This record gives sequence, structure tokens and C-alpha cells, in this order.
Amino acid sequence: MKKIFFALGLMVCSLSVFAQQGAMDKAMNSVSRSRDFLVVSLSYDGWASRPDSVSTGLNRGFSVAFMYDFPIKKTNLSLAAGLGVSTSGIFLKDHVLNMAETGNPAPKFTEDQTPSKYKIATTYLEVPLELRWRSVPDNANKGFKAAIGLKLGTLMNAHSKERNSIDGVKNTEKIANKRFFNSWRYAATARIGMGNIALFGSYNLNPLFKDTGGNNLVDIRPYSIGIAFSGL
Repeated sequence: MKKIFFALGLMVCSLSVFAQQGAMDKAMNSVSRSRDFLVVSLSYDGWASRPDSVSTGLNRGFSVAFMYDFPIKKTNLSLAAGLGVSTSGIFLKDHVLNMAETGNPAPKFTEDQTPSKYKIATTYLEVPLELRWRSVPDNANKGFKAAIGLKLGTLMNAHSKERNSIDGVKNTEKIANKRFFNSWRYAATARIGMGNIALFGSYNLNPLFKDTGGNNLVDIRPYSIGIAFSGL
């Protein structure tokens, strides 16, 4: 009888060990199968088709997106969708935008050498969509990968920020005004890289500013080129 109980005890212990090992293996598999849930991007931003008289400086952009990956069975492809936020700052040289204007419905650049720094900043809440290809389908942390997609964004904030000096006193003026800007934007995107690092680019498919008639800025389309870090 004691031998039977001893044997049963060994079986129970063995099953417990195997169950724990299975749980650990499942956890390790879930960790190793990264799907690029988080994508963080740093970029140089610009305005395509801006007036020749308007020069820009070292413009910067930042974006973060959380995306859920849907693998396409028995292929290296997957679809991804998510939610993100992007910001962009365009520094203008010797020009300002009439952000404080209330009478004129059209945006207008005027020459002004007073500010030491002047930028136009925008923030969008976005829904990114991607078609992805990975050489290692189960682990986005390894191998070559590429993605093309679209993102739909709604304008959350638009403002100008001006720094100048008045009678030797440094002054910063910020004017928030979304009336000149399109409320929505549609952009084409692309990424290509290895492991957790990739080069990326995006280009607006619609203009930055509203078409209000007589607006010579209606063709301006923002673009971004930079580095993307992905994982999780």
C-alpha cells in the first residue's frame, strides 16, 4: 500500500512539474513572438510645395503608436491597426503666419525678421493601418521587415510659438488657432528595417491648410523622414 501511495505521489509531482514547465514555455513563447505592438518614431519634418520665399530650419517630429498585429496564416504577412499621437514643429526663417488673424479666412505668410525663433506646431490623434512583411514572422525583434500603410489623423492642436527680445527682455508668445488648418489628414506611410530599428517616411495625401479661395498655401503637404523603434 505504501508503495502505491509513493508511486501516486511521484506521478502527481511529475504532472505538477510538467504543468509548470508548460506554463513557462507558453510565457517564453509569448515573449519571443514580438508583434511590434509599440512603434516610436523620431523624424525630420518638412512642407512639400511651400512657397519659394518661405525657408524652414531644422524641423522635428515625434510620434508614438500602439498597434495590434493580425498575422495572415501560412505567410510572412500581417495586418496591423492601432491608435497613436504625432507632433510636428516647423521652424520658419524670416517669416510668420497670421495665426492671430480673425477677419481674413485664408492663411498668409508675411516677412518678419523680429523673432529669434518662430515655429508652427501641430498635434494629431491618429489611426494607423499597415500591411507588414517579416522574414521571421513569429518574432519582429529579429530579421528584415517592411511595412506600407495609411494613417488617418484628426487635428488636436495647432499653434505658433515665437521667441523674441523686447528692450533686452526675452519674450515667448504662443498663439493657438486651428481655423486655417484642415481638421483631418490622410498620409501614406512606409517602413523598412532590421530587428527593432527601421527607416520610415510619411507623406500627406491632402493639404495642410484649408482651401478658402485665394489661398496660395493650399498645396502645402507635410512629410516626415526618420527612424522608427518598435517592439513588444
